[in-house]
Amino acid sequence: MNYAEITGWGKYVPKLLMTNDDMAKIIDTSDEWIFSRSGIRQRHYSHVSTGEMGWLAAERALAAAGVDASDIDLVVLGSTTPEEICPNTASFIKNKLGATKAAAFDLNSACTSWLYGMNVATDMIKAGSIKKALVIGSERISLAMDWSKRESCFLFGDGAGAVVIEATKEKLGLLSAHMSCVPDSRECLHLPSWGMSPSHLTGDIHVSLNFEGQEIFKSAVKGMADSIANVLEREGLTAEDIDLFVPHQANVRIIQTLAKRLNFPIEKVMVCIDEYANTSAAAIPLALCDALTDKRVKPGMTILTASFGAGLTCGAGVIRWSDRVEPLQTSDADIVPYDGTVFDLMEDSFTYYGVDAQHLLTK
Repeated sequence: MNYAEITGWGKYVPKLLMTNDDMAKIIDTSDEWIFSRSGIRQRHYSHVSTGEMGWLAAERALAAAGVDASDIDLVVLGSTTPEEICPNTASFIKNKLGATKAAAFDLNSACTSWLYGMNVATDMIKAGSIKKALVIGSERISLAMDWSKRESCFLFGDGAGAVVIEATKEKLGLLSAHMSCVPDSRECLHLPSWGMSPSHLTGDIHVSLNFEGQEIFKSAVKGMADSIANVLEREGLTAEDIDLFVPHQANVRIIQTLAKRLNFPIEKVMVCIDEYANTSAAAIPLALCDALTDKRVKPGMTILTASFGAGLTCGAGVIRWSDRVEPLQTSDADIVPYDGTVFDLMEDSFTYYGVDAQHLLTK
């Protein structure tokens, strides 16, 4: 039987920070108010597109795997924020990488997009239709923030993470995964007009996140717990068999509640929401990259992951890590930094939502 070993990993995080104190300069909030409710201290905002971020994370993942882009059979981009619907953004990444023979598609299940993409690509390797794939999560979700909504505008950040998976006969990689979608729950996490609609023909577009926190919290914990129970049973495992839990990074209270429900010690949980906020489809691959950098991933580990997102989509997976936890190579590729402050970058967004931030601009 074929399996799909994770052989490379890479990330890109924009250098521009929007801290909680920065938030307090433009909306009625504070670091204490945001952190106590979410566990977030800051978020990174990007001056380049979802595709550019995804490309650099992929370049770094290829280097870590020691794999040439021309050997990749498939590029999957999980994202809620592609810069174009047609053609897909994965084809941009494929072309920039030089992955000449690779198929390419985008997958959108909101925050679960990377995990869904990982499951799809892994199953394709198990079926024998491909041998090597790049699975990327990349989001520029700062573009969708409504600065008139203090309860939600601080929640999200930008970034990208990627992994290379390769066919192997060893029992490695994503061993089991479960995907689900909570019925009749679409409206509690919703971006109206984010996509093709008649408003695009008239220019009457006002993107504003609908966010029902209590309903999301309840459904997220139950949905992830149910998916986790499914994959653990399928692999004959219990929570005690898990060496590291890498959950979606949406809210530290959700992570803590889920860990408690599973009787899972918090010291075995990867938490980086304080650094990145919720990066949607990029959250789990970013967290996995940081876990490797921090040497929290050890050879042969059994890793649990779980995610939820708009839809409300949910999922979980069990990953068996190989003996290698260090990259084979590193990439010199990079993105030219932004020449300005985070307030300069977001000036148009502030203006669109009627926020007076002129006193913070350097231009």
